[in-house]
Amino acid sequence: MSAAVSVSLRPAAPTAGAVLDIDLSAVGANTRRFAALTPALLAVVKADGYGLGATQIARTALSHGAIGLGVTSLAEALALRADGLTAPILSWLNPVDGDFAAGLAAGVHLAVGSIEHLDAVCRAARRTGRVASVHLAVDCGMARDGSPPLAWPALCARAGQAQQSGLVDVVGVMGQLSHAGRPRHAASQRGRAVFDWAVTTAAGHGLAPEHRHLATTAACLTDPRSRHTMSRVGAGLVGVDPSSTTLLAQVVTLRAPVVAVRDVVAGTGVGYGHTWRAKRATRLVTVPVGYADGIPRGAAGRAEVSVGGHRCPVVGGVNMDQTVIDVGRLEIELGEPVVVLGGEGPTLVEWAEWAQTLPHEILTGLGGRVARRYSGVSRDQR
Repeated sequence: MSAAVSVSLRPAAPTAGAVLDIDLSAVGANTRRFAALTPALLAVVKADGYGLGATQIARTALSHGAIGLGVTSLAEALALRADGLTAPILSWLNPVDGDFAAGLAAGVHLAVGSIEHLDAVCRAARRTGRVASVHLAVDCGMARDGSPPLAWPALCARAGQAQQSGLVDVVGVMGQLSHAGRPRHAASQRGRAVFDWAVTTAAGHGLAPEHRHLATTAACLTDPRSRHTMSRVGAGLVGVDPSSTTLLAQVVTLRAPVVAVRDVVAGTGVGYGHTWRAKRATRLVTVPVGYADGIPRGAAGRAEVSVGGHRCPVVGGVNMDQTVIDVGRLEIELGEPVVVLGGEGPTLVEWAEWAQTLPHEILTGLGGRVARRYSGVSRDQR
């Protein structure tokens, strides 16, 4: 049985835990880039701004060219209102028994993809005496939310009647492409055709929405034909390009302090099951972040981090609260910061590839135990 040559488990001096640095100036630069591509930009800040703080991302985007905000749920929209944001907000994924009255009272635009949802919004409009601003959603090939094309004419007819009755104002038609980063793909061609047909059909029922939005981040970057009067961009604002065509400004850097340093001999096993054993005498360090903080367990055996400016492999399994790194013979002090993500460390794309997932999942999975620290805040955002 192998034993460690020496162990340095000296009590660490009190240090801050993991910190996610969020560069709002990079969010601003990305926002300006997208705003220059499309007639109007709706900044999507769902999932708490992709885990980075919906209010902070929203304020930054609005001050750099976005005309409004997009979220999934009414709860997300109402939270933004509670934080003092007065810009137009669109919410597009709510149950048929959602609290639409609260949404109307807060001036939230509502996406509607079925007659049942439209009727529920109309009932809320009657109760509150407020006209509902509605975006009709059509399924352009995703088979998720949005009206199936076969049901679209009936939805438009009902919406036209509701508009004539003064209950709703149809201000938008929206859809989404299944292959948004591949504009020549047959599914993209069909999706664009469905959307054009949907707009024409709506017009045939007396609807003339100001906003027609099909493009999301990938399509906004790659497919001018899908931009119409507005594009919905979320991931792109925080530095993620699903089309893998454009280098966007990096927004996040995750650092965690070294909490343990140990020198080990060849053959030393690490963690549960000893899934990794040292092939040589080496130095191991531990950082206090794990899968509970969003470090993907599936990346074990492939992932690397930056220690002292050097790429070093993650060894053993990623644990709930801690991760072990092989630093070779680097001289490392307790409390020294390890760059887990961003900066001179690995990118979101690299982590996604190691974990065989999407950069979006890595970003939104960063847990609440990781402190958020903002920089690049302009005067008008404070």
